[in-house]
Amino acid sequence: MRFPTHSGGASEGFQFLRIPLLLTVLFAIFLPSVASPQQSAPASPATTTATASSSTSEKAPEMSSHDQAATFKVNVKLVLVRVVVRDDKGHAVGNLTKDDFQVFDNRKAEVITHFSVEQPGTQVALEQKTQEAMPGEAAPGTQKPASIGERYVAYLFDDVHIKFGDLAMARDAAKRHLLKMQPTDRAAIFSTSGQTTLDFTDDHAKIEQALNSLQPRPITGHGSGCPDLTYYMADEIVNKNDPQALAISAQDTLDCEFAGVPVQNAAQQANLAAQAQAIAYSTARQELSLGDHESRLSLGVLKDVVRRLSIVPGQRSVVIVSPGFLIPELDYEFLEVVDRSLRSDVIVNALDARGLYTIDPLGMDISKGAPQNPRVAAYKTLYSSSEAQADEFILSDLANATGGTFFHNNNDLDEGFRRVATAPEYYYMLAFTPQNLKLDGSFHSLSVKLRDPEHLNLQARRGYYAPKHAADPEEQAKQEIEDAVFSNEEVHDLPVELHTQFFKTSDADARLTVLAHVDVKHLQFHKQEGRNREDLTVVSALFNRNGDYVQGNEKVLEMRLKDETLEHKLNSGVTLKTSFEVKPGSYLVRLVVRDSQGQLMAAENGAVEIP
Repeated sequence: MRFPTHSGGASEGFQFLRIPLLLTVLFAIFLPSVASPQQSAPASPATTTATASSSTSEKAPEMSSHDQAATFKVNVKLVLVRVVVRDDKGHAVGNLTKDDFQVFDNRKAEVITHFSVEQPGTQVALEQKTQEAMPGEAAPGTQKPASIGERYVAYLFDDVHIKFGDLAMARDAAKRHLLKMQPTDRAAIFSTSGQTTLDFTDDHAKIEQALNSLQPRPITGHGSGCPDLTYYMADEIVNKNDPQALAISAQDTLDCEFAGVPVQNAAQQANLAAQAQAIAYSTARQELSLGDHESRLSLGVLKDVVRRLSIVPGQRSVVIVSPGFLIPELDYEFLEVVDRSLRSDVIVNALDARGLYTIDPLGMDISKGAPQNPRVAAYKTLYSSSEAQADEFILSDLANATGGTFFHNNNDLDEGFRRVATAPEYYYMLAFTPQNLKLDGSFHSLSVKLRDPEHLNLQARRGYYAPKHAADPEEQAKQEIEDAVFSNEEVHDLPVELHTQFFKTSDADARLTVLAHVDVKHLQFHKQEGRNREDLTVVSALFNRNGDYVQGNEKVLEMRLKDETLEHKLNSGVTLKTSFEVKPGSYLVRLVVRDSQGQLMAAENGAVEIP
């Protein structure tokens, strides 16, 4: 079953509209099934019969349906960890069990309370569900399976940080890669500047047009003043108090700002040096602010892309194409993206657009015309090398934390796009409840180990931040059901059968009916006032061929059954009917059922083609 999820707030930058589950409820029709004479009725769960407290209770309806916000119990402290295990040849391993893993939170061993093995790389095609023909409809079995999206990949190009040459190479490789899309693949193109946006589609012409519109769009200029400072060096000077970085920048300032200024004595020399250091530090603070703005924007857009992916019903992944960037003092924002990705079943992959890159060994900026101070140039080479490696860290961390692939230091971008667009064949979802967790917003380091490594390599998130306050249980419950609706994972905690029917009311209109039959044997009825109580929340939702939410319906079935009625329902079950007015086309039907007592869930998919 799916893990409980946290609801996220609004983010900065351009917004993707999250489709709310504000579902207009139609009247529920309950169709009692006829019990089979060969089927023996199991013993009733009600062992004693309580006397009704009043005549009103005796006359109360046994089943009723109404609109209601779902209020299931959820564990708001659950921490999710997605782990990819690979052998020495890089192949994902999928035969491990919960007992093979150990999880440490701030070096303390935790008990793994939830464990599952997922196979996103071998996703099974949607089954064509039974379509029972209505009067005036073509005979069953004559319709082709609906061609709807199953695999959604959002390509996010970091046009804020990327150079033109690197972007041109990556763009051409992306065009070649996307020409090989499968019929059930959907691609979206986004950019960190927000200037390029194409929602999920399989239209190759639109995809190529979006790719052609990409170009470097830095928000601000860097390294164009005196001294010539990078974001990395600014971070070293301001945040890390690196005296060497400040001294090099001060010397650079002396060379470019005070060159030719006559110095009569040591006092004047000291005064110039002090001015140069002050200018260098002030410039570092400005450069740090500009760099923080660009990094914050890029993380915000990535978070929005993950949010957009979280509402499509299929396999979900992001491919970020970037030279990498720094996130000093932005760890909290970074881990928010990781947490949202894990809870939305989104894998983030990264492709280093620089390919096989090298650092200028002379550290010269030839755009300035004159060679720099050799000592300054030599130290800048060292910092440039460290910066190039640091830029990779965020891409590597995103992939490792979410179970994705990081392709870097390689010029074969065609192979790179093939790898990063392919989900791992297996990954493991672990979850635990932290011991004595304090709601103080503090950082917790995570470590996942195998009891018997056997030359296996692990990918997993490196930590999380504790919440600052307790989450609202009702909001958490709503989010859990909503996330189940916007997923394509089939869950079978409860025996539920999904059937669809449709008939054309005109050439341009049709009525689609969704039937959900629930076997109540596995429900945990609670005896109260002589009745057997249980509630079911049933959500039906429609998505079009590109995974866009069309419409949905939510209803709560309240069962207050007498013993004799429960005995009958244990054999027959209950059937709920929901109808939608739709246009001809291909649709995915998503059905989610959840009970209140046992907190069990069922989720089913159905594909419908209405000619």
